[in-house]
Amino acid sequence: MRFFDPEALTRVRRGKLPHWTQPDVTYFVTFRLADSLPATKVSALREERDVWLRNHPVPLSDADRQEFHQRFTGRFEYWLDQGYGECWLARQELKSIVETALMYFHGDRYRLGESIVMPNHVHVLVTPVESWTLAAILRSWKSYSARQINKAANRSGNIWDRESFDHIVRSPGQLAKFENYIRNNAQRWKIA
Repeated sequence: MRFFDPEALTRVRRGKLPHWTQPDVTYFVTFRLADSLPATKVSALREERDVWLRNHPVPLSDADRQEFHQRFTGRFEYWLDQGYGECWLARQELKSIVETALMYFHGDRYRLGESIVMPNHVHVLVTPVESWTLAAILRSWKSYSARQINKAANRSGNIWDRESFDHIVRSPGQLAKFENYIRNNAQRWKIA
């Protein structure tokens, strides 16, 4: 298993969030249902984050990275756990669709680590293999599961938010923290 290498070539693509990529590394990823957060909260948080980033130029210090995580990532995760939206994934048959999608190419396109499907979002540790990119893997998971969920729930429209949060795991210690975070979510919300 490889972790973030500050000396290696890092590609950054932008959406609403920056997405850093390096080959053969493990990522912690959160993706969410389209209705999982109120638009007003997301917009206010994005504006606050943009101001903060303008005042904290890259590369961020360790202290700045920690402050960013506490102010923005932590608050975002807290809001997700409040159960906003329809929470489609609380229905076992819809949750199973996502779990099946996550496992389908495990060992072929990626190595799947700890994962959990929450009522309105998903957390996963994943390592793309060979020429597969994280973006292609996420696109596959989301497109397949969206079609199947819409069919099973007799609905149409967007299931997933376009954007996802991804973070290159930086060390064995950080990997252990993400693994514990995922396991603790399952225990706290009594999700098997």
